[in-house]
Amino acid sequence: MAGAAPRLTALAEELLGTPVPVRIRAWDGSEDGPPGAPALVLRHRRALRRLLWRPGELGLARGWVAGDIDIDGDLYEALDRVAGLLWERDPADERGSGSGPNHGLRGLRGRLAALRDPRLHTAARELLVLAGPGLPPPPPREEVRRRRGVLHSPGRDRRAVSHHYDVGNDFYALVLGPSMVYSCAYWEDGGDLEGAQRAKLDLICRKLALRPGMRLLDVGCGWGALVLHAAREYGVHAVGVTLSTEQAVYARKQIAEAGLADRVEIRVQDYRRVPDGPYDAIASVGMAEHVGAVSYRAYAATLYGLLRPGGRLLNHQIARRPEPAEEAYSVDAFIDAYVFPDGELAPVGSTVSLLEEAGFEVRDVEAIREHYALTLRRWVANLERNWPQAVRLTSPGRARVWRLYMAASALAFEHNRIGVNQVLAVRTPGDGRSGLPLRAREWSG
Repeated sequence: MAGAAPRLTALAEELLGTPVPVRIRAWDGSEDGPPGAPALVLRHRRALRRLLWRPGELGLARGWVAGDIDIDGDLYEALDRVAGLLWERDPADERGSGSGPNHGLRGLRGRLAALRDPRLHTAARELLVLAGPGLPPPPPREEVRRRRGVLHSPGRDRRAVSHHYDVGNDFYALVLGPSMVYSCAYWEDGGDLEGAQRAKLDLICRKLALRPGMRLLDVGCGWGALVLHAAREYGVHAVGVTLSTEQAVYARKQIAEAGLADRVEIRVQDYRRVPDGPYDAIASVGMAEHVGAVSYRAYAATLYGLLRPGGRLLNHQIARRPEPAEEAYSVDAFIDAYVFPDGELAPVGSTVSLLEEAGFEVRDVEAIREHYALTLRRWVANLERNWPQAVRLTSPGRARVWRLYMAASALAFEHNRIGVNQVLAVRTPGDGRSGLPLRAREWSG
């Protein structure tokens, strides 16, 4: 067999113990693998060095972000084909249970580390020869390193939020569209992205039973879409808090142009430092994923303390599937290094329990994971359609990060590896009057 690709395919199958599910196209132009499948393109030998020094998800991600690795063909199909190697449990995993994102990597790393097996030792040595001499390539500059401060302290959280959100408002406008809403839309058949985002904003307002004159706190307000909608359509006085300076600048401009500066305030402020409760309603949409397990009890207690008796909380949060106890705080390596530093996902049951421990009465949980898959596919399409401009506004590596994480996340929602839920909770007063209607989901009450 001539060329690097057939050798790579044979060696990979020997090491992995399973057929390679995509074609491999090597730096020398050779290609091998299943006919008609998308191709994993290794543009340089250093791509192979990245994979050998960090086998699994992070090595692939570094190669992708650096442009050493690419996909020729449908990105979703390629990610779907390699998901079994990256996210699903390796059949050789002797513990034999669970479906968390690290199980397949454990099996993959274990096989690559098992060099006492002479057969695997020979295959790994040949891969090292193919990779060529040299130290492991440095990680792309887009990767987060040198984290300072206590995990989920206000200062460290502010830096983590800035890494993700202060990429440039113009870049986000290309991806998100005119709504500038960076959370799961709420779809109806045949709808468009803007309509689905308006439907989501309105659903939140109705679940919170907003009425003129009420005070609304939006924790993690993003670019201000919810507070604008709530003030304009429901007549509330709203405060939005964010740790992103760029988001705040954009939101304040939108509020001023809408003539709502007397009713909507945007603060660059940690939710733990909001001084002016109580509020009649609180929304937390796509923010709690940044809170982390060590801080979630304090998060729930803080929101409870900021809400008046009888007030409602709408907590919209991505959730992961439950995992074995030893994997309870596992973090996705690519997401942690490139997308949401220090972000953590919890099962929805854990979220509900912690809200109840804080004193909330949980009244409704609506699972809408399919809606997020549809939303992400629209965002990916926006990014791909505006690719040259996205690269100019950020960097080639940053644009590649966003394309990979959004496409992979869409598949994760579609395959039920992760979900998203709207949890409606009430600070029910001592007399037990929740203020909710008797019939479920007649939100206005």
